[in-house]
Amino acid sequence: MDVELARTFLAVIDSGSFVEAAARLHVTQSTVSMRVKTLEAQLGKTLFERNKSGASLTAAGQQFQKHALAFVRVWQQARLEVSLPAGYDAALTVGGTYSLWDGFLLPWVTRMRRSAPAIAIRTELGTSAALMQHLVAGMLDVGVMYTPERRPGLEVELLFEERLVLVSSEKRPRTRAGQGYLGRNYVYIDWGPEFQADHGLAFPDLSTPGLYMELGSLGLDYLLANPASGYFPHRLAAPHLAGGALRLVAQAPVFAYPAYMVFPQDGAGSGLERALRTLRRSAAQLAEG
Repeated sequence: MDVELARTFLAVIDSGSFVEAAARLHVTQSTVSMRVKTLEAQLGKTLFERNKSGASLTAAGQQFQKHALAFVRVWQQARLEVSLPAGYDAALTVGGTYSLWDGFLLPWVTRMRRSAPAIAIRTELGTSAALMQHLVAGMLDVGVMYTPERRPGLEVELLFEERLVLVSSEKRPRTRAGQGYLGRNYVYIDWGPEFQADHGLAFPDLSTPGLYMELGSLGLDYLLANPASGYFPHRLAAPHLAGGALRLVAQAPVFAYPAYMVFPQDGAGSGLERALRTLRRSAAQLAEG
């Protein structure tokens, strides 16, 4: 069976329609339909019930789903192992949301390189939705994110609770005057769709921030070099709060997001097990600190 047939099948399940699956796979709807028909012909079973609202799995489709997941993962692992550079025993593809790379996943990569130098690591950045799609398609071994979705064949495990707090390097941080807690020196850091939604509810009057940054590390560097304020994970701000370079803005809203790791239930191999153990250890150290 062609792996693209299995991936297309899983994309239709994940999106709920042939149209959306085509958009995600960057192919035409007719190509998706042809691939599904080819797969159904090979299996001798109808896999989807088509209707106006989209596509739903038949009983045969539900049975085939776990096999499609396993097939795509085995193919991905085989492709990685065949292409391993000399001196490496295994390969891992790890994805995370932008905010979790800063101060958590990046140090984790350093720890993995030191403790398991024979494991090749490929990293990805993306939203929770995009990471889930790649996990379902077998393109990721581990995903770390705030809002995972429950999917057959995938394990979801809590790592730690993230807290985004408003900090300032100004001598006199703003309080409720003017634009609430946010003044002209406020820097909006894009910590992802969850933060975007909560920030919009908490500060509905701030339609266009004066300074917008996508990378938290750049925003933190900016605050340390200029009098400004912004939201950051407490784990990133903590050393600078302790040193006096930053201070918490009193009574400002705090946004909390549990951070999870998602990985295949049937995942095997010392590389994946080592990665999971090291992620748990890194999360435990955050809780202790």
